[in-house]
Amino acid sequence: MRERLPVLGAGLAGLLGVALLVVAVVLPDGSGSQAPAAARSTTSAAPQAVASRTAEPDPAQVPVAQLPDGAWIDATAASTGVEARVLRAYAGAALRLEREQPGCRLGWNTLAAIGAVESEHGTIDGSVVTDDGVADPPIVGVALDGGDVRALRDTDDGEVDGDDRWDRAVGPMQFLPSTWERWGADGDGDGRADPQHVDDAALAAARYLCHGERDLTHGPDWVAAISSYNEGSEYHARVLEQARSLASLAAR
Repeated sequence: MRERLPVLGAGLAGLLGVALLVVAVVLPDGSGSQAPAAARSTTSAAPQAVASRTAEPDPAQVPVAQLPDGAWIDATAASTGVEARVLRAYAGAALRLEREQPGCRLGWNTLAAIGAVESEHGTIDGSVVTDDGVADPPIVGVALDGGDVRALRDTDDGEVDGDDRWDRAVGPMQFLPSTWERWGADGDGDGRADPQHVDDAALAAARYLCHGERDLTHGPDWVAAISSYNEGSEYHARVLEQARSLASLAAR
């Protein structure tokens, strides 16, 4: 969610036509849940869970990383190259939103695509996502000082981003401090909303993308969601390319 200067181009119309093929890939959990029928019809092979789920607590109370089926995670991490711990965050956040806002129909691969573009799945500039889900060292973007990016004066006294002069995007999903103040989420159930924790960041991003009663299997809604995250057709195209690639690799 870095504040780049918008990049205008002619590719937006093309995005509207193919977005439906991307976001309809919805991760099943251990119960065998799949994409809604209308969404499944737009994909050649939505991934399927390999194990049934026994009685569990309310999914809304379960940390998001515990929601996806373990066998699916292992297979999809191997086929896509996305590290399993990070994939659990993306997939679990999509599953949580399937319960919270079923009409949104957010694909895990859209979250993963944003994570790839924003921070290389938490590995940008030498960072790694630990087994606990935390980016180490913390991921902090460039100062939004008006150089190659839009100027954005400090909004958090440096509490979130460590900069009390300019704002900076932070964490694996690159949230601005002001956006995190509104949308920050506790995805791991520790009672804190930490933008450097991939579970918290993925759940916050999922809710942010779905707000406004969007249906992300609808092309214009998908583009609107990605635009709210970061403007510009170049950014849309990069996210779209990643989302399509991940969906294709996961279906193998």
